[in-house]
Amino acid sequence: MEVSASYEFLPKTRTLNAAVVMDHFGIRFETGQHLLADRLELPIRDGDIVAFIGESGSGKSSLMRAAAAQLPEARSLPIPDATDDRTLVDILPTPIETSLSLLASCGLGEARLLLRSPRELSDGQRYRFQLAWGVALSPRWLVADEFTAALDRTLARTISFSLRKLATRTGLGFLVATTHDDILEDLQPDVLVRCQVDGPPVVTRRDVKKKTSASITSSNLRPDRYATGRTSLGGITGVTTCRSSDSSPCSGTSNVPSASASSPPRPAACVPGHATSD
Repeated sequence: MEVSASYEFLPKTRTLNAAVVMDHFGIRFETGQHLLADRLELPIRDGDIVAFIGESGSGKSSLMRAAAAQLPEARSLPIPDATDDRTLVDILPTPIETSLSLLASCGLGEARLLLRSPRELSDGQRYRFQLAWGVALSPRWLVADEFTAALDRTLARTISFSLRKLATRTGLGFLVATTHDDILEDLQPDVLVRCQVDGPPVVTRRDVKKKTSASITSSNLRPDRYATGRTSLGGITGVTTCRSSDSSPCSGTSNVPSASASSPPRPAACVPGHATSD
C-alpha cells in the first residue's frame, strides 16, 4: 500500500500580536502545502496491528486516516452515547454467549460490570468496552486515534496486551495512533510507523509466525467452576456459594477434587498473563 498525506496552510490576517511574534523570531506565516508523506510504502497485511507513533504535530493521525481510507471495512472505535442507559450486554449487537466471551477477552471479566451502563464505568473500563463494541460490529479493521492517551500508563499497557491477543485470536486488523511508545512491548505491532516533525516517517515491519485466527463465538464458552467459589461463563466470573458434605454453607470454596486447598484465587478480570478466555 502506498500512502500520501498533506494539508494546506490556511490564510491568516497579520494582527498586532502576530506581528510581535514574527518580528521577535524572524518568521512569517506558513503558506502553501505541508507534505507529510509522498507515496509512503506501508507493508500492511490483513489482521495486522499498525501503530503510528510520534509527537504531537508529526502527522501520525493524518497518515493513519489516509491508510484507513484505502482499507476495506475500516471503522473508527465507537464512542458510547452518554445518554444511553442500557447495560453493556444489551448494547453489544451479538448473541449473549458471544458478548460474554468478547467482553472477557477485552478485560471486562467481572459479572457485576456487565449490568452497568457505559457512563457508570471507569475510564479504563469504558475504553475496554469501546474495544469490545468495535469488535462486535465485525469490521475488518478498527481505527483508534489517540490510543490509550487518556489512561494511566499501567492500564494503557494492559489494554495494549489485550488488543494484541484479540488481534491474534480473531484476525481483526487495528490501526492505532499515539504519542506514547511505552505500549509497544505489550502491543507488539506488526507494522510500526514512526512519524517525525522534521523528517519523513520511518516504517518497519515485524514478521512473526501468527497463530491461526478464530472468531469469538459461542463455541468458545466453557462453563467452569473454580476452587475459589467463582463460576465462569465464557470467561465472565462471579462469586458463588456452595454447600459442603455436611450441608453447612461455605463461601469461597468448591468441592473440586483436582484443585488443592492451597490453590491461589483466579482473578475476576482478564489481565495480562491471566486471561480466562484464551
